[in-house]
Amino acid sequence: MTLENKEAWGSRVGLVLAMAGNAVGLGNFLRFPAQAIQNGGGAFIIPYLVCFLLMGLPMLYVEWATGRFGGKTGNHSTPYIFGSLDKRAIWKYLGVLGLFTNLGICAYYTYIEAWTMSWAWHSAAGHFMGMNADQVAGFFTSYINLETSEPILMWVLCVGVNTYILSRGLQKGVEMAAKIGMPLLLLFGVILAIRGVTMTAGEQGASFSGVLGLNFLWTPDFSTIWTPKVWLSAAGQIFFTLSLGMGSIHCYSSYVKPKDDIALNAMSAGWMNEFVEVVLGSAIIIPIAVGYLGIDKVAQMTAAGSGLSLGFQTLPYLFTQWGPFLSAAAGIMWFGLLFFAGITSSLAMGTPGLAFLEDRFGWDRRWAAFAFGGAVLLLGIPCVLSQEAFGEFDYWAGTISLVVFSLAEVILFAWVFGMEKGWAEINAGADIKVPIVFKYVIKYVTPVILLVVFVGSLPSIWATIMKPMTFQVALARGLMLGMFLGLLALVHFSDKRKVTP
Repeated sequence: MTLENKEAWGSRVGLVLAMAGNAVGLGNFLRFPAQAIQNGGGAFIIPYLVCFLLMGLPMLYVEWATGRFGGKTGNHSTPYIFGSLDKRAIWKYLGVLGLFTNLGICAYYTYIEAWTMSWAWHSAAGHFMGMNADQVAGFFTSYINLETSEPILMWVLCVGVNTYILSRGLQKGVEMAAKIGMPLLLLFGVILAIRGVTMTAGEQGASFSGVLGLNFLWTPDFSTIWTPKVWLSAAGQIFFTLSLGMGSIHCYSSYVKPKDDIALNAMSAGWMNEFVEVVLGSAIIIPIAVGYLGIDKVAQMTAAGSGLSLGFQTLPYLFTQWGPFLSAAAGIMWFGLLFFAGITSSLAMGTPGLAFLEDRFGWDRRWAAFAFGGAVLLLGIPCVLSQEAFGEFDYWAGTISLVVFSLAEVILFAWVFGMEKGWAEINAGADIKVPIVFKYVIKYVTPVILLVVFVGSLPSIWATIMKPMTFQVALARGLMLGMFLGLLALVHFSDKRKVTP
């Protein structure tokens, strides 16, 4: 039996925007500024850029090339994309991690996405006006503690929006959302960034200037440069921000035509993400917060978390200092920006699972989208009910799985498939000449970095496994294990059906 998947990108612009949207996520605006402050400020950019050049860009080339190669044989999900590079079953089953990771991350990511929808609405309705700082913070605490039904209703609505867009297909759904969401994200980001860096002490309640916030963020502490923790943080941020090791880039690039460029497209999407993160992500939350709270308070808040508290608990109160109209406008832009950053990423997470069901079982796009939505709702239940479970999904699906998957794929691409064939695939139809140094970085340097990261994480993995479990943690782990085993079974069953793409 032969199944045919007729999905395709409508334009190169749509592809690049969708790929950039996949990479640009909540972490660009909430996680990166806190990471920079905690790891040497301006000095953090040195390990960050080194990791981008030695790991980020090489892995982008690998994932784009691997995806396009698999797409030539009609495969659009990582188990069978990996299988197209080498016929041994081990690679196909390692490719299951590309499905597992996306579903696992989506389980909690869509919940945070729903927060942005709620906060955009509360900002537009002026609900934060008249609240003091403690009341705004308390409002968020009561929200995530489920003291009302709003969080659950907004989460179900958010998953529903994702499901509907995915059901419309690649061109009319994902690509259209990227063409609308990414320009709006950039527009809102530029407006808020200009406001952040031009803030003047004494105006609208500000105690300090926005430039002080930039100075605080980017003042280098070179004593941190040789600290292993800083380099691990930089490597982790590169993975997190570029959506590497997830399987979504492979899926998107599998719909590229065999002779279409991937080299320039990969660089364009990668550098667009870096611009959004380093330039816009740095110029909004920290300058505005420092303008009102001062350096000591912001340093204390960023040391305690990833930027979530600043983004959801602090900024809404600070916006109210600008008056009713500007407060509503700023809230809509800030949380709208976060929503578009989130949904373009979660749509990318949903696409590989849909492609798997379409390719291997012949499912209609709409039914595949409903299956994805149902799986996310089921897996997300413990994340909504417990912050502990939330952390479990983030650790196993959003951290460990990424590293294992990436290490497997770079070994497969460079050493099993072969670097000569891999390099030819990267450069086939390329609109730019990829520097030859990347050939050797991909084969030797990137695998070593990933192996070091993996080995360094083993003590943490063991400690996490041995830690006493609460019911919520046990439920989260049980669901993840069940999901992984179920995906393995589906791959095995699809082989038994002898479906040929």
